[in-house]
Amino acid sequence: MNGLLFITHQIEPYDYLQTVEIALKGGCRQIQLRMKDVAAGVVEKTAIQTKYLCDEYGADMYLNDHVAVCYHVKATGVHLGKSDMSPSAARAMLGEGYVIGATANTFDDILHLHQQGVDYIGLGPFRLTTTKKNLSPVLGFAGYRQIMELCRQHAIKLPVFAIGGITINDIPEMMQAGVSGIALSSTILNAANPVEEMQRIINKTSNE
Repeated sequence: MNGLLFITHQIEPYDYLQTVEIALKGGCRQIQLRMKDVAAGVVEKTAIQTKYLCDEYGADMYLNDHVAVCYHVKATGVHLGKSDMSPSAARAMLGEGYVIGATANTFDDILHLHQQGVDYIGLGPFRLTTTKKNLSPVLGFAGYRQIMELCRQHAIKLPVFAIGGITINDIPEMMQAGVSGIALSSTILNAANPVEEMQRIINKTSNE
């Protein structure tokens, strides 16, 4: 995994599926359906529709938190937050055919998750963001550089996606810090033309 990962976020005037369509039309081919504090039945219904859209565009679909729904809709994989099911338990449920990612805030988090066999890391937050409650300490560019250097020193080669309040102007320095990709949500959806903003960001990410 590398490049750009889009994380859904319900925000006026868009619902979850509309944000998926925006990302896909803008060229993103890695979509994470994140629906916090929503009933599992509603998540599964939306996940089925999201999977259909992703298949239509040839995109990978990841589901935040809901391991059983991930299995039922045959998503590409699941992303687990710090308070979600453990990666080892998710692997036991899903088997080897699914990608499992997890959230980290420190190098120790990454080391622990690496030992549990995750396939990629969402490392953040970069700065304060309104899309997530109970934020861990912000990392800034210096935090990413330090953690990625520790990963190199310990021969941990997991793909790492930077997340948390990142904008298009942050991408060059963030990629130089050594991450594999960027996870975005609000900076896309708050743009005057979200599809065009997605296209600009993909170009920026691929050129760094």
